Amino acid sequence: MLKKLNLLVIFIAIISPLITSCTKQENKAFEEKIINVKVQKAEKKSVRPYIETIGTLSPYEEVVLSAEIDGIIKDIKADEGAAVSKGMLLAIISDTDYELDVKRAEAALKQAEATYANTKVEFQRKSALYKEQLVTQQQLDDVTTRLSLSEAEVEKAKASLFLAKQRLFKTKIYSPIDGFIKEKRTSIGNYVRNGSNLFVLIRNNPLKLNFSISEKDIGKIKKGQDVTFRVDAFQNREFKGKVNTIYPSLDEKTRTLQIEALTPNSDGLLKPGLFAKVILFTGDAREVVLIPAISLIYEGDRVTAYVVQDAIAKSRNLKIGQQHKIKTKVNDTESKITEYVEVIEGITEGEMIVTIGQQNLSENVKVKIID
Repeated sequence: MLKKLNLLVIFIAIISPLITSCTKQENKAFEEKIINVKVQKAEKKSVRPYIETIGTLSPYEEVVLSAEIDGIIKDIKADEGAAVSKGMLLAIISDTDYELDVKRAEAALKQAEATYANTKVEFQRKSALYKEQLVTQQQLDDVTTRLSLSEAEVEKAKASLFLAKQRLFKTKIYSPIDGFIKEKRTSIGNYVRNGSNLFVLIRNNPLKLNFSISEKDIGKIKKGQDVTFRVDAFQNREFKGKVNTIYPSLDEKTRTLQIEALTPNSDGLLKPGLFAKVILFTGDAREVVLIPAISLIYEGDRVTAYVVQDAIAKSRNLKIGQQHKIKTKVNDTESKITEYVEVIEGITEGEMIVTIGQQNLSENVKVKIID
């Protein structure tokens, strides 16, 4: 028994240094573990606060052009999609009957004017005779009445001629705006009545950009604020506009407020109906510290990021502000949009922020910065 005990003591004495040596080697290996990361410098940039939303483009004006008289469409001068200018002839209604009405009215006016002229001469003659007591008061009163009636007939004939000419003028349909024909709702040979829709015209320069904001942002909005937006049809191009109309009430169902901005469209690239990704700037530019949004780590209400100091990772608790999308050039022909976030507290300008590999880090771990 004593012999077995001695052998156990000798075995422990031999194995203990080996176990200790292995443990030290493992700890040393763990301590010397290095994590590869990519970093980016925290920069101070001039940015503007904004609200991001979505919207739709619509025409500045949309006019439904209707017939103002009855008749048969004699000719159509423009088709759907055609560009039109203000005062351009678009369609003609058969004018035969209306030309005859003008001629009848002109004849009636001439007859009324002749009657008036004759009655006026008679009135002047009887007025002179009445002064010499050669005609009675009754005869003078009679011619005076007939003079007034004939004068009224002249005015009535003039009004009738004016109306006849107006109806004749309305046989030609002119464009009231510069724009395009969105719809043509009639054809040659159709009989139209007063009020029948003939064309739908739209004005595309400028365009209206309609979008909505949530009720919590209403206090930030005022007329004249700058707007930028992008459309899928021209993804690499940014368009600009200004807030023109702020609607007076909220939508009770969505609790949002409708906003309207105007955007120039002299080149005609933008079309009504396009979906737009809108950025509405709500204030002047200010200097802030920005870091890439991909560097942030969210743990409940806590937001952190890692910085690298002397090849050691350090965790920082952050107080962050608004996100910003900043366009940066990749090369001479390409650019990309990168999301950054304002840092109010926790990181200062110039510090190196871990952007890739932060999920593998812990406090005071050694890191190696790679390109």
